[in-house]
Amino acid sequence: MELTLRRIAYRDSYTIGHLYVNGQYFCDTIEDVVRDNNRDGDLDDPGEEKVFSKTAIPQGRYVVVVNKSPRFKRLLPLLLNVKDFEGIRIHNGIDENSSSGCIIVGENKEVGKVTNGRVYMNKLTDLIITAQRKNEKVIIQIS
Repeated sequence: MELTLRRIAYRDSYTIGHLYVNGQYFCDTIEDVVRDNNRDGDLDDPGEEKVFSKTAIPQGRYVVVVNKSPRFKRLLPLLLNVKDFEGIRIHNGIDENSSSGCIIVGENKEVGKVTNGRVYMNKLTDLIITAQRKNEKVIIQIS
C-alpha cells in the first residue's frame, strides 16, 4: 500500500497537504511548519533547526505500521525511522497545535484547520490494518 502526502500550502505556523492512498485522493492534512527548507529530507542544513513540537518531519519515504499508541490508548498509524523524531503518528486533531510533528488528517474547509478527522483517521487505520493482515508493506512518501 502506498500513501502519498503532497504538501501544498506552506504557512508561517502550519502546513496543509493532500493525502493519497494508492494514488487516489483520500483527505487533507495539517502539520507543523516545514523547516527542511531545501527539501533534502533532513534538518541538518543552516537555518533548518528542529523546534520541539513545532516542526514537520522532513520529506522522504517512511514505513507505516498500525500499533497501539501509549499516548492515545488506541490503534493508530505510526511512521518508522523518522530521523530526529519519535512517535510520529497519523491521527485526528484540529490544527497544528494537535500535531507535535504528527500528521493530522481531515477536511481543510477552514483556514488553518481540519475537521472530521476522526472519520478519516478511522478509515485510514482500517485500510492499513487490512494491508498489514495481507503482509503488504505500507509506505508513505512525503513531498
